[in-house]
Amino acid sequence: MTTTPPDPRSLTREEIRKIQSERLIEMLAEIIPQNSFWTTRFEEAGITPATIRSVEDLLQLPTVTKAEILGDQESHPPYGSNLTYEFDAYSRLHQTSGTTGSPMRWLDTPASWNWLMRCWAQIYRIIRLTPQDRLAFPFSFGPFLGFWAGFEGAARLGNLCLPGGGMSSQARLELIEQHGATFVCCTPTYALRLAEIAREQGIDLSGNSVRIILVAGEPGGNIPATRRAIESAWGARVIDHWGMTEVGALAVESIDRPGSLYMLETECIAEIIDPESGQPVAVGEEGELVVTNLGRHGSPLIRYRTGDRVRAAIPAADDDLQMLCLDGGILGRTDDMITIRGNNVYPSKLEGILREFDDIVEYRIEVSTRKSMHHVKIEIEPQPNIQDSEAKFQLASKLAEAIKDRQNFHAEIKVVPSGSLPRFELKGRRFFRVE
Repeated sequence: MTTTPPDPRSLTREEIRKIQSERLIEMLAEIIPQNSFWTTRFEEAGITPATIRSVEDLLQLPTVTKAEILGDQESHPPYGSNLTYEFDAYSRLHQTSGTTGSPMRWLDTPASWNWLMRCWAQIYRIIRLTPQDRLAFPFSFGPFLGFWAGFEGAARLGNLCLPGGGMSSQARLELIEQHGATFVCCTPTYALRLAEIAREQGIDLSGNSVRIILVAGEPGGNIPATRRAIESAWGARVIDHWGMTEVGALAVESIDRPGSLYMLETECIAEIIDPESGQPVAVGEEGELVVTNLGRHGSPLIRYRTGDRVRAAIPAADDDLQMLCLDGGILGRTDDMITIRGNNVYPSKLEGILREFDDIVEYRIEVSTRKSMHHVKIEIEPQPNIQDSEAKFQLASKLAEAIKDRQNFHAEIKVVPSGSLPRFELKGRRFFRVE
């Protein structure tokens, strides 16, 4: 498969739908009956691939969940039965972090990897990467898909790519400075961590060559307060993008429409459903993102429930991108919601409040049950210069007041010593449920 994707600005909705239907039929012809996982799914649903002739027909097939994929991998260790080809056809392995359970392993053939390159070529086109841009990737290059595909995708386009694995954060900052990087690709958490270290070292990031911070892996890129904190520290534009190890990188923010994500609909079919009923929601209503990828034939996913809460934006008449636009990006996780005093509360909403306080360096949210009701304790680590007990008390009081005003509940705020909370290079884990 070619790595050169169509220009999304040249396509109408009708053309996108036609491409999706053609590629869906092509994929099903390739994977069934060779792929036992999907062959069984179709048989259990009482349908055959021949009945799927368009995107609309896909609704005949039930959705699939992460729990089902993990269950299949446990039943058919170590990679599961979602493999279209013999094992020797696969050349790459990636896996999830497993922070909320067992890690999910994913194998790719060279052809599937080329499809991932195709996705990244489209992402880079949308965010207007130029041949002169130099990209720094300050992350561990471990088994996570992360920016592996982003790194190779940019390299295939001919851009200079700077690997930052096996380095200290300070060394990574020096790498960015010495090579004149214009793009930094990392999680929102690590962008803020690098900014924290730069302040400690007296480094003015706003004066360097970086013009874009490309973030993913967390909702921080679409949280206004977090975005402002990163952009202020770096003097650069934050661009959010979305993907998963199991589906690939399939959405990106447009330069022209900040705060939203565009789905790469020539490479996937995206649906938004009600998490309870499984039925499609109306445009503008919040629901769960369901994805079918269209080029990862070696280990495809069809109607995969991502667990991400999204809302389709009402299309703008003058928008030159006719792909599905997710208003506000990823709004949170369907499984992260907690109910406090009758209010639905998501960690991303609390982060949006916490990041508005410049005096808070790091935080940790702990949810427990007291007398059959949820109780929220938030530990906050203030800036090192805040030593006075009264100043710490005032900071905690202002935060508690902001949460009460905007989320309608009282949170327990605890100020902890400087440097006592963990720092993260990949995804930050700050939300904990305690029995």
